[in-house]
Amino acid sequence: MIKGKKILVVLPVSEGQKERLEEFADKSCFTYTSYKKATKKMVEEADIIIGNIDPDLLEYAKNLEWLQLNSAGADAYVKKGVLPEEVVLTNATGAYGPGVAEHMLAVLFSIQKKLHLYRDNQNQCEWQDEGEVMSLRGGCALIVGLGDIGLYFARLLRNFGYRVIGIKRRPGQVPQGVDELYTMEHLDELLPEADVIFSVLPETKATKNIFNAKRFREMKNSAVFLNAGRGSAVNTEDLCQALIAGEIYGAGLDVTDPEPLPSQHKLWNMKNVVITPHISGDFHHPATLYRIVDIAAGNLKRYCAGEPLMNVVDRETGYRK
Repeated sequence: MIKGKKILVVLPVSEGQKERLEEFADKSCFTYTSYKKATKKMVEEADIIIGNIDPDLLEYAKNLEWLQLNSAGADAYVKKGVLPEEVVLTNATGAYGPGVAEHMLAVLFSIQKKLHLYRDNQNQCEWQDEGEVMSLRGGCALIVGLGDIGLYFARLLRNFGYRVIGIKRRPGQVPQGVDELYTMEHLDELLPEADVIFSVLPETKATKNIFNAKRFREMKNSAVFLNAGRGSAVNTEDLCQALIAGEIYGAGLDVTDPEPLPSQHKLWNMKNVVITPHISGDFHHPATLYRIVDIAAGNLKRYCAGEPLMNVVDRETGYRK
């Protein structure tokens, strides 16, 4: 058992979830707070932090042994100088599949059926036909970043008759729910085939601006581009120009670059864009927080048993090892 450790939890957990976390941490001291209410003193005293803490506070984390993130993305925490090398960093890969995938499927359907335009008309009390729409069934989807979220999205699309192509960093066995699997070297040859392109890429040096003017020109002019990974994977100005020129049909964005998106940015007023403020992976979906707590509790159990932790983050790539 973990004894005498000070564990800071920066998550909106229920009483039942607190019991789940404390099950393996006998005689340890738990402090529960939120991201905004976490203090320098709390961080100074913590041996373990569960949840995304303000990175600026980590310079005071002199006793920290392990940081368990509640996010899958770790880009803010792998930057040089944020965390000492001896601190173990783990993420919540595996928690966000249902929440993000279902959200982005709804965004896709909104674009395909022009529901966002009808909502705009409703706000203006306008009874107006917006014309031809796309079918929800069939087509080809290219998922760039085939992790937990990408796989869940793939399986949802298969229910609508899509052929699904996945791209991962490393070659491997084709998972259930995916028809074909490739590595990033094949991106350019696959883009012209896709009716839907879904980016779920993290922020790394290798992924920055990977979707640029050249790649948008390679897409069908009927293609819908979706991004729920990191905004930095997209050159935003190039995306805007592709949308204006009709090089792609539309875009659904839960992440942008910059973020938050400035109020005067041209993306806000584009009729073929649906934007949500990076909330698909928040705690709005009931399954998300339960999954995060399960991952953290499982890692607490491993920690107290002296076993290797799950979801350890590679500081160089920002990916799970």
